[in-house]
Amino acid sequence: METTSSGDTGQLLLVNKPFGWTSFDVVNKLRYKLKIKKIGHAGTLDPLATGLLIICTGKMTKQIDSFMGLEKEYTGTFVIGQTTPSYDLETEVSVPVDITSVTEDAIRKAAQSLTGKISQLPPAHSAIKVDGKRAYKFARQGKEIVLKPRDVEVVEFEITSFALPMINFRIVCSKGTYIRSLARDIGEKLGVGAYLSQLCRTRIGTFRLESSVSIDDVTPPHADLLQH
Repeated sequence: METTSSGDTGQLLLVNKPFGWTSFDVVNKLRYKLKIKKIGHAGTLDPLATGLLIICTGKMTKQIDSFMGLEKEYTGTFVIGQTTPSYDLETEVSVPVDITSVTEDAIRKAAQSLTGKISQLPPAHSAIKVDGKRAYKFARQGKEIVLKPRDVEVVEFEITSFALPMINFRIVCSKGTYIRSLARDIGEKLGVGAYLSQLCRTRIGTFRLESSVSIDDVTPPHADLLQH
């Protein structure tokens, strides 16, 4: 792995975000740990998700937007036959419905129908701003809001294994794609509902999770933990 100095050029760190942490938690932890002021992340991961998070410091923060626009890859698990208001385990899970009529072929066809350029409705429990306020704040107060669909691209939607009601997947997608919304969409196409139970981001552009380190391992001045 290439190294970089801690000087004016700034640093790019590949961090494996732990379960339960917000992306902002990671930034704050590293701001304190590295004793720097100028630091940010290039693409939010939900608290219940794990995986690759790009952190930029110093002058590297000017490149955050370019990193955010890169293609993303995820692996994870959907649970069919139940739903949640947030489309994941942040909110309460509904009573299960009968899924005996759902076939593997139907699941694969549903995934195929959600591949390519699609119009996707973001979750109400998301960080999208509505009237200057995060959408999830309205949702948590039980207030209804209207979110506009957005055009995204699902480059690959692979069903990797089944253990119904669980479906394991691998998804390659564009910036702005909500995997939680894909859980909702595949559940609607199957007619039984679904939610996202597990998610890990494995790649951002050419940056891979295997090259990342834990927050505890980001300890200055270990330049071998840093990458251009």
